[in-house]
Amino acid sequence: ADNLIASCKRTYSSLFTNRAIAYRIDQGFEHMDVALSIGVQKMVRSDIGAAGVLFTLDTESGFRDVVTITSSWGLGENVVQGTVNPDEFSVYKPGLTKGNRAILKRRLGDKALKMVYGQDGAAGLSTRNVPVHVNDRFRFSINDEEVIELARQAMAIEEHYGKPMDIEWARDGNDGLLYILQARPETVHTTAAGNELLEFELEQRGDVIVSGRSVGRKIASGKARIILEAKDMDTLEAGEVLVTDITDPDWEPVMKRAAAIVTNRGGRTCHAAIVARELGIPAVVGTAKATRKIMDGEEVTISCAEGDTGFIYRGLLPFKIECIKLDNISKPKTKIMLNLANPGQAYGFAALPCDGVGLARLEFIINNSIGIHPRAILEPAETDDDTKKQINKRAAGYMSPRDFYITRLAEGVGTIAATFYPRPVIVRLGDFKSNEYATLIGGKFFEPKEENPMLGLRGASRYYHDEFADSFGLECEALLRVRRDMGLDNVSIMIPFVRSVDEARHVLELMARNGLQRGHDGLKVYLMCEIPANALLAEEFLEHFDGFSIGSNDLTQLTLGVDRDSGLLSGFDERNPAVLALMEHAINACNAAGKYVGICGQAPSDYPEITRWLVEHKIHSISLNPDSVLPMLQVVLDAEKKL
Repeated sequence: ADNLIASCKRTYSSLFTNRAIAYRIDQGFEHMDVALSIGVQKMVRSDIGAAGVLFTLDTESGFRDVVTITSSWGLGENVVQGTVNPDEFSVYKPGLTKGNRAILKRRLGDKALKMVYGQDGAAGLSTRNVPVHVNDRFRFSINDEEVIELARQAMAIEEHYGKPMDIEWARDGNDGLLYILQARPETVHTTAAGNELLEFELEQRGDVIVSGRSVGRKIASGKARIILEAKDMDTLEAGEVLVTDITDPDWEPVMKRAAAIVTNRGGRTCHAAIVARELGIPAVVGTAKATRKIMDGEEVTISCAEGDTGFIYRGLLPFKIECIKLDNISKPKTKIMLNLANPGQAYGFAALPCDGVGLARLEFIINNSIGIHPRAILEPAETDDDTKKQINKRAAGYMSPRDFYITRLAEGVGTIAATFYPRPVIVRLGDFKSNEYATLIGGKFFEPKEENPMLGLRGASRYYHDEFADSFGLECEALLRVRRDMGLDNVSIMIPFVRSVDEARHVLELMARNGLQRGHDGLKVYLMCEIPANALLAEEFLEHFDGFSIGSNDLTQLTLGVDRDSGLLSGFDERNPAVLALMEHAINACNAAGKYVGICGQAPSDYPEITRWLVEHKIHSISLNPDSVLPMLQVVLDAEKKL
């Protein structure tokens, strides 16, 4: 009882520490208007369990339809302070409400340390950090059922308070139950202006010194200031980049001077990340070696505008900032779609005025989130010991390498589909060339050496090839999981590089055998019209598809005989009359058949005259790169006025 009373007094008095007073002054809160309550509950033995932090939105973009959860072994203080790189999860709220499998993302943290109670046990106040056993480091600290339960509790708390929340939780290692420890309003995105979107873009890239978890989706540059101890933090000058191991609340008075923050340790809910968001500056956390790789006084550029991974580049690189006003944007009849490859950027683009995603490429997810050749997953005996070790390391925390491949692929697609639901998302099946597949882990054991991979074993021809059909089955299983288990039926499928009508039949039959039958549960299947044969025989191809999406890049290459990878040829592009004639034939054929026709190639993002031409020829949708949406939307509106 005496300890309880003393603890309550310490809690009340924490309202008037230097840090608390400084924070209220910075945020404009009156000192006497801040209320505090204490919840008294049993001591949760998370020292022998797990703990962490969750937010009822995406902490980077403010996207409201997800719950973001971080977790690590031991007491939660390590997660809050950024002492460890925790496991991370993202759960889709609407899917959870419908009873679907709703985990969109998992990321295994290294969780090198865990905080446990000192020798005087749970009743005392002392704690210490101990190393985490290697087996625990390479498995998730909470299972899927616990992730889902935490998300449910988070949604209930958010509904009660009527606003996004920042919540601390713990799992008792004795009874195995989950406990909510603290809930408070999220303060960064809740108060942000909702009528504008800032887009940061690097104009050139340089040498990457180090990378980690991105915070803030912004770019900044300046001189790096390496500070290893809090006693030296006053050496940070305004506009410098703070580079340190970790931060805690004692650092806050000087953090506002920084142009950006870089830490060795910490996840996206650690102290440094939270303060960076409040200050509106980018941060890269969990780099592991920033204080060793970055030189004190070195000029660096911090980029958090490239997805989940943040990069520290050598030198002061040029970048641009665009402020997009989202108020009163007119909507054209022609649908505006996005070309979006990186799931890590999806939440940030959700607010753009678009009708969905016209091109989501599986190979980006395979290359960046998986990195392993599918046959190396299915046929490990054909590889060597080093490859097997690399595969097992990447697949740590999953039931098997096969489960890792399917789950990561499904989560990548699911993240994009959930972000834009119920707007349509067209997913293009994998279109790696043999030289690109060969660069994946294990790829050298399975890929042929082709003289011209651009015209070789790629697209539809690869899917039903005797040596690749089982690998294609993994893609199908991932997409089936997205549509069936996640409930994201806004996903359609696009088949690339279909050389003949017979080939189209082969692939559609193979997809059906793998559970993806055109028309079943509303599944639409489109042809990527990128070979002259697709346009010339459009009427025959359309008998087997729900429509076309024009791939103008390859269509130009194959129409004009130009190698798009060659820097020796110039002056050939989509504006050539022969290319336009083929696109016109494809559009007319789709319109005559009453089927969908869109374009997902680069041309309309680059050439306003192509965009105008497409509108005049009554294309249904134009899929654009995110940075082209606003300028080309106006071009479309102007073109429609003249029709």
